[in-house]
Amino acid sequence: MIRLKRAYEPAESTDGWRVLVERLWPRGVTKERLQLDEWVKDVAPTSELRRWFAHDPARWSEFQRRYLVELRANPDGWKPLLARSRRGRVTLVYAARDTEHSGALALKTFLEKHA
Repeated sequence: MIRLKRAYEPAESTDGWRVLVERLWPRGVTKERLQLDEWVKDVAPTSELRRWFAHDPARWSEFQRRYLVELRANPDGWKPLLARSRRGRVTLVYAARDTEHSGALALKTFLEKHA
């Protein structure tokens, strides 16, 4: 099972394996507060794609399309997450404020389609 959680929400014992799926560390959050099991930078959208998207909902569809191209080219980044999710709960931790238009949401959708 794969869940999403913002980095600014408290960690819970029900989160399972907590994985930060951002290239940049979330502002103002300590390592202790995040309580991560892993930080997988390589599965996050590239810096170029992230800057182009700029969290603009009008670009969401095109962002998803471009990000899926990046993910397909990088199976070494996402396959371990998929394998881990088959063994138990995985929580993808992300920093974006917009919960409906984030790279983590696109990644979750991608992983669930490959499950």
